[in-house]
Amino acid sequence: MEVVFPVIDLSKINGEERGATMDMIKDACESWGFFEVMKQFAVELKKLAEKLLDILCENLRLEQGYLKKVFYGSKWPNFGTKVSGLQLLKDDQWIDVAPLKHSIIINLGDQLEVITNGKYKSVMHRVLAQTDGTQMSIASFYNPGSDDVIYPTPPLVDKEVEKPIAHPKFMFEDYMKVYPALKFEDNEPRFEAMKIMESTISFGPVATV
Repeated sequence: MEVVFPVIDLSKINGEERGATMDMIKDACESWGFFEVMKQFAVELKKLAEKLLDILCENLRLEQGYLKKVFYGSKWPNFGTKVSGLQLLKDDQWIDVAPLKHSIIINLGDQLEVITNGKYKSVMHRVLAQTDGTQMSIASFYNPGSDDVIYPTPPLVDKEVEKPIAHPKFMFEDYMKVYPALKFEDNEPRFEAMKIMESTISFGPVATV
């Protein structure tokens, strides 16, 4: 059975299809912890490239827009997206994530799972070596500060009266100390390590919004 993972066109987020797009993102975060975003990042990279070309023109004392005209045929950033290998774990099965042109993969991390008290999922994933070509992955992490305290946010916990707080409270710096030894496992061992550490550490009051 072929599994279709969520692919979201963010260009629709501010138009008539905003509601449907928001629902797709919500379902992807709750059910998958993973989704692909189409087009939007390529558009932003194109804007950045054109801005840099304008700066180069100014420094070279060339007519504004000259270099953009030279590169006019290169409409989108060109990435080698033909080689597969990425897999994610869904319902105890490894699912292939096929390369998709002009897309970027969004993977929710452990911190978001903790902050949402499990409402959003941190997905386990891996990359397999392939014989049909070379694959290069570029990862960009958006992490908390080292002294930030990560814990289930009260507004979400208060809404789920029947669901107890299931995730630990910890400093991100402490999480990163155990992560290297447990990064190839599911997140449960990492959460258990944080629960043990939580019982031995006294946190000060945490500011809430």
